[in-house]
Amino acid sequence: MNPATNQTEPAPSPALFIETITAYQKSAAIKAAVELDVFAPIADGSATAETIASRCHAAPRGIRILCDYLTVLGIITKSGDKYALTRDSAVFLNRTSPAYAGGILEFLLSPDIKGAFDNLTESIRRGGTAQQEGTVAPNHPVWLSFARAMGALMRPAAAALAELIKLDQQRPTKVLDISASHGAWGIAFAKKSSNVQLFALDWAAVLEITRQQARAAGIENQFHPLAGSAFDVPFGTDFDVVLLPNFLHHFNATDCVRLLKKIHAALRSGGSVAIVEFVPNPDRITPPAAASFSLTMLASTPEGDAYTLAEYADMLAKSGFNSPTQHSLPASMNTAVIATKK
Repeated sequence: MNPATNQTEPAPSPALFIETITAYQKSAAIKAAVELDVFAPIADGSATAETIASRCHAAPRGIRILCDYLTVLGIITKSGDKYALTRDSAVFLNRTSPAYAGGILEFLLSPDIKGAFDNLTESIRRGGTAQQEGTVAPNHPVWLSFARAMGALMRPAAAALAELIKLDQQRPTKVLDISASHGAWGIAFAKKSSNVQLFALDWAAVLEITRQQARAAGIENQFHPLAGSAFDVPFGTDFDVVLLPNFLHHFNATDCVRLLKKIHAALRSGGSVAIVEFVPNPDRITPPAAASFSLTMLASTPEGDAYTLAEYADMLAKSGFNSPTQHSLPASMNTAVIATKK
């Protein structure tokens, strides 16, 4: 009995502990559903276990159990014996959707990312990844799968960022996309005007994917690749915007400042840097997705972290930038932190 409320407190429960331990079952189920492509027949109206199984060339019993489990997770819905997509699954898990995100399994469940957590105890002891250099190793192959998978998921947020930073469309402008990868962030700026020249920096093999995306977007004649490490490759000068999407979290604060100073030197007066990141609140435990990202960095990088807005503001001030503004981005767990050159 709680004297303050005069109510009986619930008995201790191991439910959260057990749910956390068995969370691998959730990722296994969604992986199987994507591999079998169960969402397409549901989207088309083939909604019973039998009709879905026929389309997916699987056993009806297996499909029924899988779809019931996906319903428990809230990924699909069930009415009677028929299944339907939720609004989220219709957008992100139906292969015909422009924002289809099923391909991210290749990256998120890769041995380089998922496997890093197999040695998490050692990473905690060290204070950084147990995988030598982790994902920041030069030319790490995991960034090829990231580039192949993430573009469609990032396009809505990239388009919103391109609207936040206004460019003078009457004159030639230069945009530098660091860790360009799938190209969505830089391409969103290049599509705004033929006067935008897009300089995309990444590892050489990754830039082949970026170039393909630029070609598909119709802006290849505005595209200029810069191959190599952002810390080593000369940027050039007079950039109007430098994009840093999901990059700084891989490094310690000192290295972040070192890169931001290099960016500051590359920008024209009044130019902007746009940092796109998982930004936790000062308590570092909210919001959940941003706060939890620190653990991914602990497992997969030597010194990366999810930095707060105050920490980014300090890095930017040390690098010669004005105080940043913070902006949420649609269909994304990312936050844009934008600052201008003094």
